[in-house]
Amino acid sequence: MVAVVDIDGVVADVRHRLHHLDKQPKDWAAFFAAAPADPVLDAGVDAVRRLAEVYEIIYLSGRPEGCRSDTEEWLARHAFPEGQVRLRALGDRRPARITKVEELRRIAEVATVAVLVDDDPQVCEAALAAGFDVLPATWMERSDTLTEAQEDDGRT
Repeated sequence: MVAVVDIDGVVADVRHRLHHLDKQPKDWAAFFAAAPADPVLDAGVDAVRRLAEVYEIIYLSGRPEGCRSDTEEWLARHAFPEGQVRLRALGDRRPARITKVEELRRIAEVATVAVLVDDDPQVCEAALAAGFDVLPATWMERSDTLTEAQEDDGRT
């Protein structure tokens, strides 16, 4: 059995870099380049560590594949439990609620998904509708900018 855990807004505090997306055009390169400096969200760290006591962890993020090395290094630097990292395919701009449920279904073909931990209410609703159990990550204040990036821009 696996626990599937989002990164941005769940274990990584992205608020310090959201200003890159508040302007037009949005500076996606700067937004993702600042990811290695993300502080950890203590509640997310605690949740992942507790889940790792029982389940294999899979990190499922809307970050693009080009962020793989930074993401894996960040997880290792902060001593997160080991786990496979699944990122958004380059060029995939579909909403997170679609891409993540699609990926959950792929994971479910080879393992039982015990729970998804995600901060995006639309992802949580879509996962529940698809039959997955969800732990909503409500410990970081939601941002309209982040919601737009996840659901309208399909970028994280």
